[in-house]
Amino acid sequence: MAFELTAERRAILDELLPRYPTRKALTLPLLHLCQEQEGWCSPAVVDYVASTLGVSTAEVQGVVTFYTLYQQKKVGRNVVWVCRTLSCELRGAKGIQEALEKKLGCHAGETSKDGEWTLLKAECLAACGQGPMVQLNDEYHEDLTVEGLDALLEGAKKRADERKAVTFSPVGLAPRGEK
Repeated sequence: MAFELTAERRAILDELLPRYPTRKALTLPLLHLCQEQEGWCSPAVVDYVASTLGVSTAEVQGVVTFYTLYQQKKVGRNVVWVCRTLSCELRGAKGIQEALEKKLGCHAGETSKDGEWTLLKAECLAACGQGPMVQLNDEYHEDLTVEGLDALLEGAKKRADERKAVTFSPVGLAPRGEK
């Protein structure tokens, strides 16, 4: 089935078009818009972005596979990245990941059966002095303990429910220096 942006998101794209020097320069923000709507960068999304921007699907797929922020398969409403680089590992990242696997009912690289959580491993989340840390959706949580995970997960679930009830906001989609 073909993918199309909602009218609301299409209006955002139309507003962004004149702000960029070329249509191709819109690849990242358009992928963000599409992923926010679809939940992941499906083959239909890749086709839509390529067609809309006048570039090849290979170019768009190259962007999707290069950046870890674009999901290549369906994910849960909440995505948890556990930093597993050496500094986080030395401060307990393995224990954090194991506790999350038990709490969420899935292993790293999987989505929970209820579709609420996707657990992923990251090579580095750039908080080497404050590990162990996770990225939970768009938020970073540092100096974690296994005991603090329940409150963290409950807060994320509550925010996901609130996001569901709020209309879309295109935060961060304008190029630098513009609002």
